Amino acid sequence: MVVTGRAALLALLLTVPVALVARSLAVVLLLDLALVLLLALDAALAGSPRRLSFARGGDRTTRIGEEAVVTLAVRNDGPRPVRGVLRDAWAPTAGVAVTRHALALAPERVVRVAAVLRPTRRGERRPDLVTVRSLGPMRLAGRQVSHAVPWAVQVLPGFPSRKHLPSRLARLRELDGRTALMVRGQGTEFDSLREYVIGDDVRSIDWRATARASDVMVRTWRPERDRRVLIVLDTARTSAARVGDGTRLDASMDAAFLLGALASKAGDRVDLLAFDRAVRADVRGATGGDLLPRMSRALSEVEPLLVETDAHGLVSAINARVRQHAFVVILTALEPSALREGLLPFLPALAARHTVALASVRDERLEALASSRGDAAAVYDAASAEKAIGDRDRMTELVMRSGVEVIDAGPDDIAPRLADRYLTLKAAGRL
Repeated sequence: MVVTGRAALLALLLTVPVALVARSLAVVLLLDLALVLLLALDAALAGSPRRLSFARGGDRTTRIGEEAVVTLAVRNDGPRPVRGVLRDAWAPTAGVAVTRHALALAPERVVRVAAVLRPTRRGERRPDLVTVRSLGPMRLAGRQVSHAVPWAVQVLPGFPSRKHLPSRLARLRELDGRTALMVRGQGTEFDSLREYVIGDDVRSIDWRATARASDVMVRTWRPERDRRVLIVLDTARTSAARVGDGTRLDASMDAAFLLGALASKAGDRVDLLAFDRAVRADVRGATGGDLLPRMSRALSEVEPLLVETDAHGLVSAINARVRQHAFVVILTALEPSALREGLLPFLPALAARHTVALASVRDERLEALASSRGDAAAVYDAASAEKAIGDRDRMTELVMRSGVEVIDAGPDDIAPRLADRYLTLKAAGRL
């Protein structure tokens, strides 16, 4: 049995004045006994919460930054109406703002309540117990029972850079020959013949076709399709750093999704590897519309691990997955202490076999700190920030000397910058 605030107020109104006026313990005990009997009667008249049945429905998946709605259907199988409060409890990271609902359910009737999820973390989110408190007619007391009603919502990583996809696809269509633009470069494929126009590269003239025709003919080329693209996410300690509104890993995932969607539309084969000291996620052989869902599911449970990256193991995992030439994108941090003793020594050999790009999510607060001069503390902060920026620039130069492309941008810019670099390399025939 549960009691409400009304019962406490009634006890205060009845017992305290009598105790002050009559000053008789027997009278007080008699009133308390009457109150207990009244509460017991009110609870007995309440509808039974044990006679309720529950069923859930709604969304099974969502992304961070998006909503999911899970409905809870409640049916009263008992002979009395159930009036009271229902609490549908979820973990705080599920982001359910309203968990308590007023309940007024007649016999053989069904009512539905909705939980609107705005999750703040990736992974699987499950509800806790559904607790129903049924009150009696006088709303002094009631009965309370908790029920387990299972459900699961898979929270996938966010994809805010999706808005950049249409413009990059338009550029891709130009490279793919769907407009009049044709390019020539190392590793491109022959597309067709057309008449020479001023400005064409004379190296593209097809002399045999020219001899057969009445005009100078040139070959047009289109970027090669069916290239291999391997996206590698570093999930070690540097990926846990806060940048913008999330972590470096969150921004790296977003960049991986945009690049994966773009490369898949271009006809390239895209694989994904998440690694720190072991493989945390591995997506191979996905094609077309199946790629992004598989990438999202694989990365939904991945969180940064506070260890140093096993660079030798990472390079071994890359070599095991791509034995022929591929475009390898490593999303990690341009942190000198981590790269110098870790991945940097392996980059020249890796770049000799593949086209390699290192994409790093930059902490834009460093630039703000470097420009601050308000007081002595701000000057010291600015000096530290300038040193960090200088170390990062020197590390960028060392990485580029290894034959590796470097993309260093803030959390909002890393995804479109990486997509643009992919298109540039594809146009140049370097993939």
